[in-house]
Amino acid sequence: MYTSNVGSVFTSAKLDSFFRGFLDIDGFSGSDSSLNGIQVDNDGRGIGKIAFAVDAGLETIERAAAAGAGMLFVHHGLFWGKPLALAGGHRRRVKALLDHDICLYAVHLPLDQHPEMGNNAVIAGLLGLESVEPFGGYSGRKIGYKGRFPKPLTVDQAVRKIAFEDRPPLGVYPFGQKENATCAVISGGGQFNALEAIDEGIDLFVTGETGHSVYHYCLEAGLNMIAGGHYSTEVWGVRAVMRHCAQELSIDTEFIDVPTGL
Repeated sequence: MYTSNVGSVFTSAKLDSFFRGFLDIDGFSGSDSSLNGIQVDNDGRGIGKIAFAVDAGLETIERAAAAGAGMLFVHHGLFWGKPLALAGGHRRRVKALLDHDICLYAVHLPLDQHPEMGNNAVIAGLLGLESVEPFGGYSGRKIGYKGRFPKPLTVDQAVRKIAFEDRPPLGVYPFGQKENATCAVISGGGQFNALEAIDEGIDLFVTGETGHSVYHYCLEAGLNMIAGGHYSTEVWGVRAVMRHCAQELSIDTEFIDVPTGL
């Protein structure tokens, strides 16, 4: 767990302005179903600590409250492009945020795409890719990255470089050559971008989830694929933003790890 203890205080509006200064939230407004930015505001009080997590589940919210966080920054928020009744689990999550006066801040595709702190850019860095360039079309934008290894890697070597907390990947599919010279990365549910990797002659494709319908395409094309897990491939962006906040704002931060195993 990464924690800084410096205790600066900011309003949710000032933090929103800070995040929008480097995350292209407005640029994805027409292509991302997530309501990016403030999803549930607090009552206006100052925020002295930000908790960071992948998902805005009830466990995550309660742990953020126990940690004394005034804001919870997540990759997967609670609102996804359509009205949702405040009932059942959704009501319990929103109520927990309001009861503890926690501001929920969500950033989905802008965090996947960010060229330095995004999930895909960080994974590309962990792999040591060079000559990195955008890859992976999604709603008219490229949110992933591709590049070359300075020295060819085996699939197993790549797995070890990107494993979070040494957690095993969901699946490893060594359908291609033993050593890989090129690699493309799309975190989370990017399994269908495997077809794009095949078209571009990529040796290794790294994503979060796999899918039955792409299995035979990868097998027949000889594409090596690592499905690292949706959760495990999307911890990297929130952790990178957390470090950036601690450094630039001198605010107290904490990462809340709630793995799904998926």
